[in-house]
Formats: sequence, C-alpha cells, structure tokens
Amino acid sequence: MSPRFPHPHRAAGLPDRVRVHEVGPRDGLQAEAGVVPVGVKAEFCRRLVGAGVTSLEVTSFVSPRWVPQLADAEELMEQLRSDGTLTAPNLRTVVLTPNRRGYDRALAAGATEIAVFVSATQTFARRNLNSTVEGALAAAAPVVAEARSAGLPVRGYVSMCFGDPWEGPVAVADVARVTGQLIEMGATTISLGDTIGVATPGHVAGVLAAVLDVGARAEQLAVHFHDTYGQALANVLAALQHGITEIDSSAGGLGRCPYARGATGNLATEDLVWMLHGLGINTGIDLDVLVDTSMWMGGQLGHPPASATATAINNSRRTTTDA
Repeated sequence: MSPRFPHPHRAAGLPDRVRVHEVGPRDGLQAEAGVVPVGVKAEFCRRLVGAGVTSLEVTSFVSPRWVPQLADAEELMEQLRSDGTLTAPNLRTVVLTPNRRGYDRALAAGATEIAVFVSATQTFARRNLNSTVEGALAAAAPVVAEARSAGLPVRGYVSMCFGDPWEGPVAVADVARVTGQLIEMGATTISLGDTIGVATPGHVAGVLAAVLDVGARAEQLAVHFHDTYGQALANVLAALQHGITEIDSSAGGLGRCPYARGATGNLATEDLVWMLHGLGINTGIDLDVLVDTSMWMGGQLGHPPASATATAINNSRRTTTDA
C-alpha cells in the first residue's frame, strides 16, 4: 500500500522538509528487558540507514551498572565503523554522553556528535541523574565546552518539559530557563522531551513560544514526544506550525523512559513519516523499507512493533498476497 499512500496534500505554513532523528538503537533498545546482541544492534542501524534515515542516535556511553543494555557501546561503534555505516554519505550519528567519562569514551570510539541530558524538574534530576537541575547543568557544561572546542556538535536533551510524574505540571518558564542555559553553553541542538507523554498541542505551542523568547532559534530546536495519551502526532503538527524541522522518533515505537513512572513508547517513526508524507513534507525515508526494518526488529525482540502504520502496511501486504 505505502508506495501509493498516503496522498500528499500540502498545508500552508509548514516546512518543505523535516529531519527525522531516529532514536530506536539507543532510546528504544535501552528500555528492553533483555540485552540485545551487538550484532543485531549493528544490523538494525544498517537497515535504518538503508531506509533513508540520515540522523541516527546510535548508543550511549553510560555506566553499564545503570544501563546494562548499552554496555557494548564501543563494540557497536567499532562494528559500524568497520562496515562503513558511520561514514555513510550525509549520515549524522549521535551518541549520548552523560558525563566527562562518557565523553572521553565516546571520543575514543570515534563519535562525531554527542548529546548531553538534563531535566527541567528537580525530582527527575534527582531520581534519574542523581543530581539537581543546577547540578546536571553544571556537569554538562564542561562536556559541552570540550566537545565544542574539539569541533563536535552537541545535542542537548531537556526531559520533563511538559509534565513530571512526581511533581505534576512543569512551569513553562523552567523549561525556557534550562533551554537557555544549554544554548549559552554552546549546545547546537536542543531536544524538548515530553518524557511521560502528557503534552497537548496548545501546551506545545506555549513551551515553544517561551523557548523562542529566551533566544532559541527554531532551527536549533527538536521535539521528542511519547504517545502515552495518543497526542504525539498532534503535538508534532503544532511543532511544525512553529517552524520546528527536527523530530525525534523510534522505529516501531520502541522505547520508553525506564525511570519515569507512566511513560509509554516513543512516537513511532512509521506513524510520523506517514503523517509527514501525507502533508507533502519530504523526509528522505522509504516507508516500505522502514516497515521491513521494524518488522525484522520485532522478530528479533519477540514482540511486534507498536506502530499503527507499520501494522497496517504489513497487514495490507498479507491481504494483497492472500488475494
């Protein structure tokens, strides 16, 4: 079905092209109960690149004690370097570096862009980062400075931008303040995370307006939505209407925040691409190949993709074959 559908219909005021930032290999697989073999992870990355993904979050250089699912970061990077994936034309690869030790490991492994992680709320900073909001920002600052001096771009993640499972609503001003500090440090991209999936389009508009008011530019911003209440695609549309052209998503809807009570899966890349293509927005991604990739990965993990689009396309293939 997907070569003919969806029918594109352009809407006024939307970008012509969107960069889909694929987080499945890192954010998705770290939420799996078991450890996925490194060879499967490498093949997942290769298949995603083959589907047209040009912005790929590969892994995290975090302590294996905290995230054993990503203990093989160096080995994965080596496999992807050896087979040429890391140097594929026009491919941007990002790795998460939660501290200076993680940064040093990432640099030694050949990382070309790093990401740092902070929170807009104190409770999540304490529970997830073993710090405070201010402490997490202070820890990120030398990592950002070192990376920028080495010529590496830096992606800054701000979690809990729309709601916190312990604190409840999050003040828009707090999100803007944390974002502004990351930009002052030198972060080149800021991804605003709806970690527990409670955002609605009006809320997204309010947060983006506040962040833009503190000096962020739309081209510096990305959004990262979870689909807990089924609002992720509506929230993406609100972001597009505010000039945002980088959207985080995960193939097959893999992943959730393992430290946030109530968080469910990431926005599925297939669902995002279906909507963007229907709006006449170019992503460079082949939806059929992407669905193949998610179905393959679902087989490796032992559960089907949590993507309505992947399921519908796969079912339509079976129906066509049966007919």
